[in-house]
Amino acid sequence: MFSKILIANRGEIAVRIIRACKEMGILSVAVYSQADSESIHVSMADECICIGSHMAINSYLNQNAIITAALVTGCQAIHPGYGFLSENAEFAALCKKHDIVFIGPDADVIAKMGDKDIAKKTMIKAGVPTVPGSGVIENTKQLKEEAEKIGYPLLIKAKAGGGGRGIRLVKNAEDIEKAYMIASAEAKSAFGDGGVYMEKYLYPVKHIEIQILADEKGGVVCLPERECSIQLKNQKLIEESPSAAINCELREKMMSVAAKAVKACGYVNAGTIEFLLDKDNKFYFMEMNTRLQVEHPVTEMVTGIDIVKWQIRIAAGVLLNFSQKDVEIRGCSIECRINADITANKTGAGEVVFLHIPGGPQVRFDTLLYQGYKIPPYYDSLLGKLIIQANTREEAIRKMKASLCELVIEGTGNNINKQIEILSDGDFCAGEYYTNFMEKRG
Repeated sequence: MFSKILIANRGEIAVRIIRACKEMGILSVAVYSQADSESIHVSMADECICIGSHMAINSYLNQNAIITAALVTGCQAIHPGYGFLSENAEFAALCKKHDIVFIGPDADVIAKMGDKDIAKKTMIKAGVPTVPGSGVIENTKQLKEEAEKIGYPLLIKAKAGGGGRGIRLVKNAEDIEKAYMIASAEAKSAFGDGGVYMEKYLYPVKHIEIQILADEKGGVVCLPERECSIQLKNQKLIEESPSAAINCELREKMMSVAAKAVKACGYVNAGTIEFLLDKDNKFYFMEMNTRLQVEHPVTEMVTGIDIVKWQIRIAAGVLLNFSQKDVEIRGCSIECRINADITANKTGAGEVVFLHIPGGPQVRFDTLLYQGYKIPPYYDSLLGKLIIQANTREEAIRKMKASLCELVIEGTGNNINKQIEILSDGDFCAGEYYTNFMEKRG
């Protein structure tokens, strides 16, 4: 097992990983930007190193600075969290070059599954159902030809990256060329790769994902599904497990396909297979996230399995000590993402003048906040994640609403009240909601 790990991230996920390290008896090293000098992850870690200015390109995306910090402090491994360098194949390869373990899959697997075009071809070859679509679009002539074959409406999607960037919905031929240019430009800016492809726009659909753990000897375990259909501008807001729309038979079928997908690409460590599920219970591979998901606590709460600890163990060569039959669903878990409200504050920044965190059995708040903390305006708007677990879905909704009412964050605008509104919606309470839920609400 590792004796010291560097956390190449910030915010609530850095805090989450440091906690796991402490519980495992592993020393932690935090890296931080100048803007994050007062961040809580800096004070929680055993050691800390400033690696650059507030700009992510000079700090959290500065591969050489992070590697140097790991070498100087004697770290054997680097945990990238999510975002930043977590799905960067070049960084994973750089870690290996310097004999540092990257806590995640191999660089070649990241590259293969990060390229949506290659990933889709890999899944088709493995017999995994995929959404009808095109290969990478090379020019406007091919764009229009492929669009006619697929039919409208369709989605133009970035071949690299994720997080909802580089995606455009096109409803008719008149808009296709403009949407293509915008999506490609956005993808280039966000991921350094302007390549895009097209897929048939399926609707209404649910966004269902299967969390997997895979060890280096081929052991694969699929954990219960998460439903992530509550989204705003392709960004998830609420996740729950299990999905109210999925029965045991469908769950087993989706898990079987997810395991097949994992083995097809030679995946090792924690990852997520994302599917679209239509009203007829037909599901289609969408993408694979080769990293820890923001919403991983939902699965932890409903299974009792610590995914971050297993990431670390697998990276250290430890084999899974449980099998698929050992995985149980314990009631229902819901996560609400608490975001800064940029309509109230253009940057989402501000000083936390008062903070009250809800408590009680099976209530968890993963956050970077503390009273007096000045939120930097340079990074993600995520302030924290409120996660609860209860015996039934109905009870879980009531419990989450009660916990949201108890959560107080003063000093910066946030979406707590909006989350309560969503949880009170009739369609949500019935479990009959799809990815267009927020669009329908206006």
